[in-house]
Parts: sequence; structure tokens; C-alpha cells
Amino acid sequence: MRRIWFFLLGLLLGLNTLVWAKEPYRIGAIFSVTGPTSFIGDPEKKTLEMLVEEINRAGGINGHPVEAIIYDTQGEETLAVQKFMRLVMQDRVLAIIGPSRTGTSLAVAPLAERYRVPLISCAAGIKIVEPVKPYVFKVAQSDRLAVKKIYQYLKAKGLTKVALLTVSNGFGQSGREELKRLAPRYGIEIVADELFGPKDTDMKPQLIRIRRTGAQVVICWGTNPGPAIVARNMRELGMPQKLIMSHGVASKRFIELAGKAAEGIILPAGKLIVAHELPDNDPQKPLLLSYIERYKARYGKEPSSFGGHAYDAFLLLKEALARAGADRAKIREALENIKGLKGIHGVFNMSPQDHNGLSEREAFVLVEIRGGNFHLLKD
Repeated sequence: MRRIWFFLLGLLLGLNTLVWAKEPYRIGAIFSVTGPTSFIGDPEKKTLEMLVEEINRAGGINGHPVEAIIYDTQGEETLAVQKFMRLVMQDRVLAIIGPSRTGTSLAVAPLAERYRVPLISCAAGIKIVEPVKPYVFKVAQSDRLAVKKIYQYLKAKGLTKVALLTVSNGFGQSGREELKRLAPRYGIEIVADELFGPKDTDMKPQLIRIRRTGAQVVICWGTNPGPAIVARNMRELGMPQKLIMSHGVASKRFIELAGKAAEGIILPAGKLIVAHELPDNDPQKPLLLSYIERYKARYGKEPSSFGGHAYDAFLLLKEALARAGADRAKIREALENIKGLKGIHGVFNMSPQDHNGLSEREAFVLVEIRGGNFHLLKD
């Protein structure tokens, strides 16, 4: 009997060695894990770590374990460039997921092209992938799709006079350009165009100017903490205008920062934050609920939409690695030809002309903050 047990143990150890006899697929990631936008980067990091653990437990990709090297950019462009170069020159990764922000993504995109390293950004700005850059992709829904969703809602409600209040960084600039460019198509008149800085702590001067314009709606485009300050300032000023936010605040952190001022705010968001309210026939619902359950079991709380960006990026890279193996050029080609891949933020259909691959119909739903939580907007 002892000989049988030793034989079985040796066989098991031999099989385990055989499984991992292949070289690991080494991938990189750069997220804003700390700093002002840690509410974006931290869930991205956690999600990627969870997915790598899961896939390695399941045997890796074609027998190759996945090794993820993750660096913190603190949301800063200079650090993003430094960490990108370290991943490429020292760590020799096959591809890179991230960065978290539009500004940091734009900072490293030229490097992805120069060194021919596939980059899958988790940020929203349309400029990241437009015009198309061969080695640069992104998974977050584009600000263009978010603007269309907002303007469709305003048109249906007969609201035409809009004031813009956007943050003066890469995300805000990209959103502002789309808001202004698409306004005439929907019969929208921009009656005010105000800016605020990423570190500003009081937006009352801009809001007072907006109040004098006769605007029916204020659209605020930014990421925390600025939009939460805008919400509180509008409440303090007693402004009656409807406040609409961008998808940049689609996390519980915004509600925590804005407090009671968050009540009634509308924004476009991915389906994840309202997954339980989706109809059962929604094709994404099973994956969304699975992600929520697994993340909650691993970290003790539900994931945010931002974590979903890392989820989708890894899904795409996993598929590309399975097709292409350890060849950067072939990984790039595989990414560009992925079709019908169900992700957290939609179904991805990449092409040489579209390195985001999300459709207008699937990318966003409109949500409203009610009772301190996100809910599907009811007409």
C-alpha cells in the first residue's frame, strides 16, 4: 500500500511539474493604486491579481502560468512613463494593462508605439485610440459614447440649454471636446463653458456665473473629488438646475464624498453598478454577477466599474495570448481581431479601424443616485 501511495504522489508531483514546465507569460500593469485617483487604480490592481490567481489555479494559458508585474503610477504622467519603461526594458513584459487615467494613457501611448508593446488602457478618453495607433487599445467606454447617452436623454426630456463644468486635465479636456462637438447634433445650446482644476476645493464662482445664464442642466465632467465638490456647492447655492455627471464618478466613493448632495444626480455608467437590476435576459448579467460574487469573496466588498476595466483588459489579453503566444507583434494582431468577447462593459468587437470595440447600445446605461445608491434610471 505504501508503494502505491508513493507512486501516486510521485505521479501527482510529476504532473504538476509538467504543467508549469512552460515559461510564464509575463505581463505588466500600471495603475493609480495610490494618490487622488486610487479609487480607480486600487480596484483595478485587486481585480487583476484575482484574475491571475484564478487562471493559474486553472492551469494557466495553454499550460503557461501568468506572471503579472504591477506598478503604481499615483496617477502621475511622469511616474507612468517611468514605470512603463521599466516594464519594457527591465521586466521584458509581453503586454501592458493600464494606465488608469486618460492623461497617463496619453503619456505612454507613444512609447507603446515606439517599442511595439501592446498597451490596453483602462481609461476613457477617445484620443487614446483615435486616431488608431497599431499597438494601443482600450477597454473603458469612450467619452463620446457617454456624451451621446446624456444628450439622447436631454433631447427626450426637451432640455436644450446646457452649462458645462469640466476638469482641466486629459479626461476633462476630451469630454469637453465631445460635449461641444456633439451638441448641435442633438439641438443642445451650450450657454456656459466653465473649467475647474483637479485640486480645486471650491467651484462656487463658476456656478454663480452659470446660474446667471439660464441653463436648464449642468453637466460636470471629471473624477473625484472635484465633481463631489460641485454637487455640494450647487446644493449650498440652492441651484435648481439638474446636475448630470460623467461616467468618471461611477463608484460608491463619489456618493461618500458628495453625501446628500448626490441624491438625484444622473450619469451614464457601465452595467456593473446596477447588475442586480438588469433583466435576466441581459447577455452580460451572468458575468457581472459572477465578478461581483468572486470579488466580494476575495476582498470583502463589491467591485467598482473601474475594476471592471481591468477585468475586460485581462479578458482581451488572455484571449490574445491563447491565440498568439509569447510574441508581441502577434499579440497585437490577435487583439485587433477579437470579435464577440463578452466583458464587464460590453461585447468587444475589435478591428483595424476600432481599438475600443464597444457599441453605443451596450456600453452604457443611465443611472440615478437614490437613497445613497446607484439605480437604473426610470423614465
